[in-house]
Amino acid sequence: MNHLPSLISDLALILSCAGIITLIFKRLKQPIVLGYIVAGIIAGQHFTFLPSVADQENIKIWAEIGVIFLLFFLGLDFSIKKLIKVGGSAIIGAVTIIICMMSTGVVVALSMGWNQMDSLFLGGMIAMSSTTIIYKAFQDLGVISQRFAGLVLSILVIEDILAILLMVMLSTVAVSHSFEGGVLFYHVIRLGFFLVLWFVVGLYVIPQFFHLVRRYLDDETLLVVSLGLCLFMVVLASKVGFSPALGAFIMGSLLAETIDANNIMKLVGPVKDLFGAIFFVSVGMMVDPTMLITYFWPILIITSVVMFGQAIFGTFGTLLGGMPFSTAIRCGFSLTQIGEFAFIIASLGMTLKVTSHFIYPIVVAVSVITTFFTPYMIRYSPRIATLLERVMPHSWLIALNKFSTGNHLASHNTHWSHLLKDILKVIIIYSTLCVAIIWTMLTFVHPLVVGWLPDPWGDVVTALSTMLLISPFLQVIIVKKNHTIAFRALWADSRVNRGPLIALMLMRIVIALLFVVYVLSRLVNLSIVVGIVITLLTLVFVIFSRNLKKSLRQLESRFAYNLDVKEEHRVYMGEELPTYVDHLITRDIHLTQIKLPANSSWSGMRLDELQIGQKYGCHIVSILRNKNRINVPGGEIRLYPEDVLQIIGTDKQLDDISKVIEAPEDTTYLIEKLKKQVVLKQVELSDQAVLAGVTIKDSDLRRSYRLLLVGIDRRMDELVVPTAETVFEVGDLLWLVGEEDGLQRFIELNG
Repeated sequence: MNHLPSLISDLALILSCAGIITLIFKRLKQPIVLGYIVAGIIAGQHFTFLPSVADQENIKIWAEIGVIFLLFFLGLDFSIKKLIKVGGSAIIGAVTIIICMMSTGVVVALSMGWNQMDSLFLGGMIAMSSTTIIYKAFQDLGVISQRFAGLVLSILVIEDILAILLMVMLSTVAVSHSFEGGVLFYHVIRLGFFLVLWFVVGLYVIPQFFHLVRRYLDDETLLVVSLGLCLFMVVLASKVGFSPALGAFIMGSLLAETIDANNIMKLVGPVKDLFGAIFFVSVGMMVDPTMLITYFWPILIITSVVMFGQAIFGTFGTLLGGMPFSTAIRCGFSLTQIGEFAFIIASLGMTLKVTSHFIYPIVVAVSVITTFFTPYMIRYSPRIATLLERVMPHSWLIALNKFSTGNHLASHNTHWSHLLKDILKVIIIYSTLCVAIIWTMLTFVHPLVVGWLPDPWGDVVTALSTMLLISPFLQVIIVKKNHTIAFRALWADSRVNRGPLIALMLMRIVIALLFVVYVLSRLVNLSIVVGIVITLLTLVFVIFSRNLKKSLRQLESRFAYNLDVKEEHRVYMGEELPTYVDHLITRDIHLTQIKLPANSSWSGMRLDELQIGQKYGCHIVSILRNKNRINVPGGEIRLYPEDVLQIIGTDKQLDDISKVIEAPEDTTYLIEKLKKQVVLKQVELSDQAVLAGVTIKDSDLRRSYRLLLVGIDRRMDELVVPTAETVFEVGDLLWLVGEEDGLQRFIELNG
């Protein structure tokens, strides 16, 4: 008898329970995540009415893979440019919510007698809301396109990023069992270094790699390559001491900047769904239903803290971000639940064995309750905002609205702020690259070179190679941004500015000098004088070398291309609107996309016939046809069904023209079209026919009558296949194909 491995039988039980329960939850219109958790409770060892999972260790491994793919998929949906675009309001709101909710969670847990580690992890679990649940609720309620919904989703993007960092911090605290600020600061700096390094190098290398191999990437190969890169970064992150989930998220974020990102998401989606389901089922398996009764009061307290805390701090955070009071209320009340990251952080605590066993069932119960109330909180938030505006003192409301419209976040950015921000960015990015190159050369390359070359030539060769590799980046650290508009304006504006500007340049030279001195001191035993001379010569070479400038420009242009290519491709395909939309002259002018229906009266017409500018006052900027784009189309361009028209105009103009475009053809126009249909007809040549005795070649049927001759029936049922030299005879029965009006004219002259 064949023995079935327990892993297969366990998976059969898990997926069977998950399938049945999620179907029920779909029918009840409840979040599918909750269905997975209920399925886990049923398949777990605490539910004795059905068979339970035999080997839970294997399921934990599968669940860990599920976390990896969940974070990988989240990274694919994340974009560095998306983070930049969310704006200060979302960042301030997200940071405020996480800090306040985490602090509140820690205080509440300590007040209930929990230990420090349980309290810290609870604070992390309740600090973030559920992207999946909120997005689904917005869709179901039909508010996804409203302004507050866009702000909420932007806050969730920031929360997801901060959740990754929070997981790293909690892991560090759990392993070291220390809350020392110095240790945490070191790990934050270390994390920041690797994040900058991975993103900068990855954004240069990975899009280039996909560009080179794209011709070989069918769906199967693209899936395998993407998952391979994901797991490679997982291993790399683990090797340098970070969470595997962080590595998966980073690789997903890097792949999100390629033009293949959408296709990768479609291919990885089913894999993520499978392993994600196993993860959430494993969460449910760890829940003991009896403990829900035992810990009834902590569940009730934490649920209240989540719902009231998120509503209050969410409203406060978005108010700080400059949003109106009513918008802030709607944002805060939309965030009143916990979700995926709560389970991931709870799983992290259990894996590291630093949290108590009762954390899991409490978090699951809180998630279920808060998720149930989420749609109602979103739906009734406008009424709550209206009620609060009525009972609130009028002076408070005026002050809040002035605060939100005061543009305190959009205050005048001085040249100093622009310059300092740009220089800080340059120093961080290129110093990170220099540190990475130096560390690689000293750790891996130097031992190999020393083994091949006799002393001291191995040290000298390594030092020169290292200096050559970091020299382009040192040049950037020293000279970049020294000729910008902001720098020149500050220099010309006042002599008072020149001292700080010179100090800023000297500081950058010192930073570059420190890299050179460090490399020389580690590898070459030279006197101080000789070392200073070599250092100064190196700096002079770095500053004035044209070849270095040329090489650096090539590197930066390639990096900028990789960063922009996805967005440009999406704009070209019509998936996003062009960037100039944000810079239109007046706020009343917009760009919109309208798809030409198959039954539109405009189908088949030329632009010069439509006279759009004269009739409607708006203009067609581009026509998207399949995978092609026709920019600034001329009057000779003809429109076809399914064309996507990018039209620029005012709100009223766009509304008027959309009604015309989407209107079906009128009856009179349809009748005229029916007259143009092609028909087949038999015509017998009479003795008065003008074509009798004329060859087909000379008859000019196509030009004169727009007819096609397909056959001739002659005497005794003889069928003649016509050629150009065939002569028409009286009594011939002609088989003609053409339009009705052409056939009618032919019959009048020859029939």
